[in-house]
Amino acid sequence: MTPDTGLLETINGPEEVRKKGKSCVMNRRSFLLTSGIATASVMVAVRTSEGLAQVPAVVATYPRKKIGKLSELKTDQPIDFNYPDDSVYSESMLVKLGREAGGGIGADKDVVAFNYTCTHQGGPLQGTYQAADKALGPCPLHLTTFDLTRHGMFISGQAYQSLPQVLLELDGDDIYAVGMFGLIYGRYDNLQG
Repeated sequence: MTPDTGLLETINGPEEVRKKGKSCVMNRRSFLLTSGIATASVMVAVRTSEGLAQVPAVVATYPRKKIGKLSELKTDQPIDFNYPDDSVYSESMLVKLGREAGGGIGADKDVVAFNYTCTHQGGPLQGTYQAADKALGPCPLHLTTFDLTRHGMFISGQAYQSLPQVLLELDGDDIYAVGMFGLIYGRYDNLQG
């Protein structure tokens, strides 16, 4: 008896080892087939509609807020505003980048808006706009920097989530904030945070 045979005898029993040699009782193909059939049987047996709680869908409805005029924007000069409310962590910026950006509005698709709070640990990003790089940061806490041309994706630093982008709508010359793309730091819900 070899060490391998001893282990197989312990697991499968000595009769099975003698009958099949050193192989396992069930090969991989048989195991997958058997477990697949068992899983399908259990899924069919479980009732899908009875006994489950009926939970209605929740739809977020952000306020529509006028935040500026397209004709008054100057390239690389951010305008501060609060959105979606006036509570903590709602400080945001509207900026004309002079370069096309993800989510941008206007003829050149270069007007974007972002929340001013770093997604890592809530560091304030006011006053950190870098016109040459079209970036926001570095955050004073851990030096995270965000690319405003690519939906606020982080460039470097400790953050692993993009900066929340304020969704914009253009109505004639008026710019409106109409929603958020991403979760604002410190909130479990952007509207009830």
